[in-house]
Amino acid sequence: MEKIVITGMGTINPVGLTVQETWKNIVNGVSGVAPITRFDASGWMAQIACEVKDFDPKNYMPIKEARRRDLFEQYATAAAQEALQNSGLEVTPENAPRIGVLVSSAMGGLASLEEAIFTLKDEGARRVSPFLIPMMMANGAAGMIGIDTGIKGPAMSVASACASGIDGIGLAWMMLRSGMIDAALTGASEATITETGIAAFDRIGALSRRNDDYTTVPAPFDKNRDGLVMGEGAGILMLERESHAIGRGANILAELAGYASTADAFHITAPSTGGVGGAAAISQALATAQVNPDEVDYISAHGTATQLNDASETKAIKAALGQHAYNTAISSTKSMTGHMMGATGALETIFCVQAIRENTLPPTIHYETPDPECDLDYVPNQAREKNVAVAISNAFGFGGHNSVLVVKEYL
Repeated sequence: MEKIVITGMGTINPVGLTVQETWKNIVNGVSGVAPITRFDASGWMAQIACEVKDFDPKNYMPIKEARRRDLFEQYATAAAQEALQNSGLEVTPENAPRIGVLVSSAMGGLASLEEAIFTLKDEGARRVSPFLIPMMMANGAAGMIGIDTGIKGPAMSVASACASGIDGIGLAWMMLRSGMIDAALTGASEATITETGIAAFDRIGALSRRNDDYTTVPAPFDKNRDGLVMGEGAGILMLERESHAIGRGANILAELAGYASTADAFHITAPSTGGVGGAAAISQALATAQVNPDEVDYISAHGTATQLNDASETKAIKAALGQHAYNTAISSTKSMTGHMMGATGALETIFCVQAIRENTLPPTIHYETPDPECDLDYVPNQAREKNVAVAISNAFGFGGHNSVLVVKEYL
């Protein structure tokens, strides 16, 4: 089976507007957490988030076009531009039908939908924007990137909660392996820091409420963790069949070697007891990559900083890797970026590529008090140098979705 390789990457997120800026800040443990500015949250129980800073859509598209795109679509557009430029792939009328755009989102244009509901209630139906449907639909980012670039292959979005990004990348990986396409822009984008988004996740008990002590959260795997912090942004990768990449002289960054997805069939929000579903996804992904459990060097954990997720993920890693779990470096970069919902797995896959290329492990910041239920090596607080040949990215979502990618050093 032909290798599938990564030749380009792009991102917009709470700690950076490019891959280079983001990686520098991640390695240095820079946190994106701050009080919410998107709306007045002064009376809310959760008043903090990881907002994207200094993003100006005019740097990526005409202002008229920006007004017709939800924020999640703007982020996706910007990240896709960086990934495409980074890859060096020129889209032409000849190759356009053989390139795909698989850009996912768990929530789609939540801000646009929310604004439309407020408008409908206050001003009536005639004042609702005629652009609402393309702004709110989850596949809007994929469609718009196709229009921007002229790419005419498969264009779609996967919605599987917080696993959406990894599942979209996994679907692109399968299309490439089948020979259906030669290349794909793939990843995910999310912009859920809205009144509805924050209220909904807070009411379900997922958000940290340490508003006056926000420099200590989120704290994945820490005994005193009290919930996630909402993030936003996009992560996009260019995937190609190895022969296609070599044929055009591309700079190959890493190999995307394996993918798997499982369902807990257990509970709509809580992970399965003992991390059974997550363990199965890790094991199956390693099998597709032809990687033994004791060959895993680094795991980019889902690591949300909720009590149930972190304990369950730790059990899943132990079940999948056995004794080698105690020799494997694990980190949750959500401690810095916050939880970017569907986009989180895509960004963290970029971090896996960077860990391999730079032989550097990103830290889990805000880690102070060990938890007996979470007793693995979470790379606490400081980045670490380590030779990394195999990395995996975990994403576990509401609905019981468990999705895992395996990234390998390209040899």
